[in-house]
Amino acid sequence: MLYGTGMERATERGTRRGEERRAEIVRRALEVIAERGYRGATLGAVAERVGLTQQGLLHYFPTKDSLLIAVLEERDQWDTGSARHDGEHIWPLDLLASLVEYNAMRPGVVQTFSALLGESVTGDHPARGFFTQRYDRVRADMAAILRGEFGDRLPGGLTPEAAAPLLVAVMDGLQFQWLHDRDAVDMPALFRAFVSLLGQGDEAAGRDGRTVRGGPAAAVRDGLTDAAAVP
Repeated sequence: MLYGTGMERATERGTRRGEERRAEIVRRALEVIAERGYRGATLGAVAERVGLTQQGLLHYFPTKDSLLIAVLEERDQWDTGSARHDGEHIWPLDLLASLVEYNAMRPGVVQTFSALLGESVTGDHPARGFFTQRYDRVRADMAAILRGEFGDRLPGGLTPEAAAPLLVAVMDGLQFQWLHDRDAVDMPALFRAFVSLLGQGDEAAGRDGRTVRGGPAAAVRDGLTDAAAVP
């Protein structure tokens, strides 16, 4: 049996310690974000929490953005790591609604996600690659969840792949509205309402009991109901 040299073993130990230290910094950063929000989670505040100087923290994460991206990666792993679309661990749609409820209990993390997401649309932002890859993965995950719930077609006729971007857009869009006015926007309730719409077909009943193909919009078009009655 061949054994590594002393230098190789020392390098492995140093790498392992470095990874453990990075993981600890990410955990402490999550705590600071939860307590102080996106703006309050400065590198100095995180360094103090983890027992490092700010210069020492920069050895592991050279910028605040790089630390926040690591935090979001860790959050995603905790939240949906078991929901990969490998056909074996697909979440039920109702559990996804529970995730929205959980997000409503951690505004600091949601604020960090939303702030970085908004900033990342610029071409040179360091988080752009993270969000591009994340959305590719999340759309695939949502399509798998919808297929597990409805099969190859949703009741309204959309395929899971066509509906998945809508589901993601509602989740992220509700977060922005909720962050602006938490009293006016009940994020979990509104998400559940959208999920219920996904489960409805494309038929709407008119006043005279006739059934109209195409849903509420078609009912308005054909004069079977008032436009004001359509949400």
